[in-house]
Amino acid sequence: MTPLSNRIKVPELTALFWVIKVLSTGMGETTADYVDKRFNPIYAVLTAGVVLVFVLWRQFKAACYDPVPYWFAVVMVSVFGTMVADAAHVALGIPYTVSTSIFILVLAIIFLTWYRFEGTLSIHSVNTKRREFFYWSTVMTTFALGTAAGDLTAVTLNWGFFWSGVLFALAFAIPGIAYKWFGLPEVAAFWSAYIITRPFGASFADWMGVSKERGGLAWGTGVVTIGLSLLIVVFIRKLVKHENFQKSLSTEH
Repeated sequence: MTPLSNRIKVPELTALFWVIKVLSTGMGETTADYVDKRFNPIYAVLTAGVVLVFVLWRQFKAACYDPVPYWFAVVMVSVFGTMVADAAHVALGIPYTVSTSIFILVLAIIFLTWYRFEGTLSIHSVNTKRREFFYWSTVMTTFALGTAAGDLTAVTLNWGFFWSGVLFALAFAIPGIAYKWFGLPEVAAFWSAYIITRPFGASFADWMGVSKERGGLAWGTGVVTIGLSLLIVVFIRKLVKHENFQKSLSTEH
């Protein structure tokens, strides 16, 4: 297939990438919870779906990676993925154990299909329309899976949001350690960490937002959403400045 451009359509894996990713998972969780409790859930899901389709369409139309529309798409995937996972439990009555298993199966099918057609799951090769489709399908599924898994540990297993966050924070560190010290392949390390960022960020966001009766800090989902959104904007600005600086260096040489 003909490359879209000389550049891949996803960011470089820097510390800022992981910071923004974790923040976006928490922001998506509290945004979905805030909207669902104040508006008709059906209309909320439909609206989020329409916005998601638009931002993904813009992302696919772009000739190369652009940090602002890319991260806007990630945030909308986070919001929509949370709504889908919550709807499966609340509206359809599907237990978190079942929905988590279903999303794991769906993710495995996407990975197998992606590898069958492309021969790699590396994000460094996302430079064709088809690979970009596989990439965003994977991202969408990881968000839904992470939401279900986080609620499974916090609610079904009754560990609470804080201790679920601690668990997933430790789990998040494992792929990096295994990659650096024990030779875990880069692709496996990346996707393992990427999947875990969702319940990691969402658990702590829930802990900050929910009532004290539910084991939280009772800051409110609206306040937490605004706070995380502001942090995301700050770090994206830092990311843009960093990337522009790197471009200027490469141009000079």
